[in-house]
Amino acid sequence: MDPMYDERLSAPAALWLLPVGLGISFMLVLLIFSPIAALLGLVAGGVGGAVLLSSYGSPRIRVTQGHLLAGEAKIPVSALGKAEILDRDEAFAWRTRKADARAFMLLRGYIHTALRVEVTDPDDPTPYLYLSTRTPDRLAAALDAAR
Repeated sequence: MDPMYDERLSAPAALWLLPVGLGISFMLVLLIFSPIAALLGLVAGGVGGAVLLSSYGSPRIRVTQGHLLAGEAKIPVSALGKAEILDRDEAFAWRTRKADARAFMLLRGYIHTALRVEVTDPDDPTPYLYLSTRTPDRLAAALDAAR
């Protein structure tokens, strides 16, 4: 079944300089031992950093017929209420001072907009979902269409 909405919360291009810097740092530290050790440090640091960054940017948000899949969570859209599109300032407020510890939060600091969706299931103690998304209007529309 094709998803109605599909977004990967991948890291922006500028963050990919971090694994390069990590590899160079490992190389410089290991250079005192030998050039081969330095080369291995460059490769190991760069690859290791890239794997970690890739896994951090791997969560997806999908809306399929009847379900919202956000990272590891799978929630029926029938258990969801009103969706609120959050701009940069409101998204910051909801992930800091307005945040509820019981909320499900799939957030990435490098994505500045979000969607806050109420949970209406009386058996679920989660008050809302906070979902970092680059296109909150499209995600809200997909949730409305899935209902």
